[in-house]
Order: sequence, then structure tokens, then C-alpha cells
Amino acid sequence: MSTEIRVPQLPESVADATLVAWHKQPGDPIARDENLADLETDKVVLEVPAPANGVVREIKVQSGAVVTSGQVLAIIEEGAAAPPMRPSAGAPAASAPKVTPQAPPPEDGKDQGRLSPSVRRLVEENQLNPASIPASGRDGRLTKSDVVDYLGKKPPAAPAAAPPAVARPVAARAATGGARAEQRVPMTRLRARIAQRLLEAQSSQALLTTFNEVDLTAIQELRARYKERFEKAHGVKLGFMSFFVKAAIEALKRYPVVNASVDGNDIIYHEYYDIGVAVSTDRGLIVPIVRDADAKSFAAIEKEVGDFAKKAREGSLAIEDLTGGTFTVTNGGVFGSLMSTPIVNAPQSAILGMHKIQERPMVIDGQVAVRPMMYLAVTYDHRIIDGREAVQFLVAIKDALEDPGRMLLGI
Repeated sequence: MSTEIRVPQLPESVADATLVAWHKQPGDPIARDENLADLETDKVVLEVPAPANGVVREIKVQSGAVVTSGQVLAIIEEGAAAPPMRPSAGAPAASAPKVTPQAPPPEDGKDQGRLSPSVRRLVEENQLNPASIPASGRDGRLTKSDVVDYLGKKPPAAPAAAPPAVARPVAARAATGGARAEQRVPMTRLRARIAQRLLEAQSSQALLTTFNEVDLTAIQELRARYKERFEKAHGVKLGFMSFFVKAAIEALKRYPVVNASVDGNDIIYHEYYDIGVAVSTDRGLIVPIVRDADAKSFAAIEKEVGDFAKKAREGSLAIEDLTGGTFTVTNGGVFGSLMSTPIVNAPQSAILGMHKIQERPMVIDGQVAVRPMMYLAVTYDHRIIDGREAVQFLVAIKDALEDPGRMLLGI
């Protein structure tokens, strides 16, 4: 029986998707729930699973095509076996057909054959056996970082032969010191969407940034004192992000306009605190949302942020993880940034930028002391947030971080 494989129902806010990769070709056997293809939207990567065992009979859409909900992608023959390959006319009868190498299935059931699109692509491109790669993901799933670490430990392969250079005049090559290559690569849908949103934010909002610095001595001492007990009690490390999220919420409660957004000529004041935490991935920057963060403990926030980071690396974030948000925190310090001006994640009205912790000499009570300092930045929409409110908002975050006991006591 023939079965049509269609594009699954896309999320409400997503109009179409790009078919980025086929994992099966006509004639290939397919197992029920095995991934046939990857669809990339401007937010997440979706998998297209097979509804039954069978053989791929026909592919209707080629890689790179834009598709919409319900569109036919392929046809499979349920219950059929893969037909033997016949040699082409004139070819020696004994010649074997060329087979594209496929990654062997896990021998020990590791990750139950459910590899994320980015992991599967790495495994297949490098002809690896997933069972031989140590997995650190939940329920024994392989993550992209697992595969990258594994490849890094393997002996380097022999370098591939360089492609022939385009013929150029000898004089020109001598003047430039050799041939200069160029590549034209289309943006991924996520990268294109990021570019569009950043331009929209800058063209539709009156963005301004204010800066301050915070002394993190108290937080570092608190983390050093309780990090082992915290991890033992909650199963997660006590990082910096939970402190900054909590401090931001305390400041948002004092200055609710920073938690608001603009809709036409109206200001919408959000009486809840859904905090976006920017995460960098190989596909681009994404902002999963910690919902009702004001009602969550430090441990719950650390766990959720850690889960989001892992899902982002695996390419398994759902559309619901990225929708909404009233305020965003981004940490350029993990990459070494000392100071920056982050761009607001529209339609939000403000964003907090964290930066590198650096020991600097500071004057404390008339004495010079070396303290762990961090520059903070808040970019805000000046249409509804005045400079006074933005500055006081950032000072409130600074005060909460320099005296974290106030956050724990709710004062």
C-alpha cells in the first residue's frame, strides 16, 4: 500500500519551512518513526517521521525547496522490501552498485536510534557508529558536543586535495600573493530571521543603552560557600545566570515599564515575568523563555537554563520554548566580551547584557582593593522608557547583585 508523506502541521506563527536534508533515497528501506527528512523553520528544525515500515518509492521535493503544511514530500510503499539494484546497460554484471555510506545503527540501544538532525548529519557525514561515541545527553542520547569531542580525539584524516584554482594571469597572482577564493553560501532560515528581526528592532524602536558596573564579590563568596551543597541537593550547579535573572525580576517589579511592550499607540504592561535567556548555537542566536521566572527557585532556573542550552545544541527546542518573553538576558562574557550594546528582542522593550568578569582595582572605603567586576548594559526602547527609569533600573540590578541576601529575603 502506498502512503503519502506530507509536511506536518507547522506552528501557527510559521508560514513555511525549508527542506534541508533527506535521510533516505528512493529504494531505501524505512522503519516506522525513523526520520525521513529535516525541515528548517525560522525558529526550529522539525523531523518528518515515517508512519510505517516500508520502502521509499518516490521523493517529490528536493533539498532546499520551500514547503508548506500538508504538502506531499514523498511516497513510501508500506511493507515492501527494497528491490535489488540492477546493473546499468553495458556495465559488467559483477560490478556492485555504489552505495552512499550510512551511519550504522547503535548496537546497544543508545539513544534508541533517535538522533537529532544536527547530530545525525555529523554522524553520517563522518561515517561514525553512534554506539561507539560516549553520550552525555538525557536518557543516553548523543549530543552534538559528544560527536564533536569524539571527532576531536580521532587521528586527523589526510588532507583532501585542494580544488583546482581558477586560471588567473601570472602577474595578478604575483601581485596578490596567490589565488584568493570566495564562497557564496545562502543564509539559513534562522540566520535570515535573526537579521530581519534585528533590522526591525533598530528601525522601529528608539534604542539607547546605559551602562554600569557591578562588584560580584558577594555572589562569588556565596557560590564558593554553598556550591557543593547546592549541587548535591538539587542536582545542578549554582551558576551566575539564576542570580542575574532574579536580580532582573526584582528591578522589573520596581520599574514595570521596562517589562512592558508597545502595541500601536498602546503600552502593554505585563504582570508576569517570562525571561528570555539568549543561547548561542551553530545555527545562530536563539532565545528560549523561562516562564513565570519570579515564581521559580534558583535551582529551578539553573535547571531550565541548562536544559535549554542542551536542547539548543541538539537542535531539539520546540516552538513553544521560543515564543513570548517580556525581558531578555544575554551573556557576551562567556565569549570574552568586556562591553557591548545588546539589541532589544522585539517586541520587548529592554534587554540586559552581561559581560566578562574581570579583576580590577577599586576604591573601597578609601582603600584600593582588587574586586571581581562586571560591566552591565541595558538597551531600552526610549519611546516608553525614560533615561531616568533605565538608569535606576540598572542600579536596582546592581544593588541586588552586590547584596544577594536581599533577593533571598525578599527585601
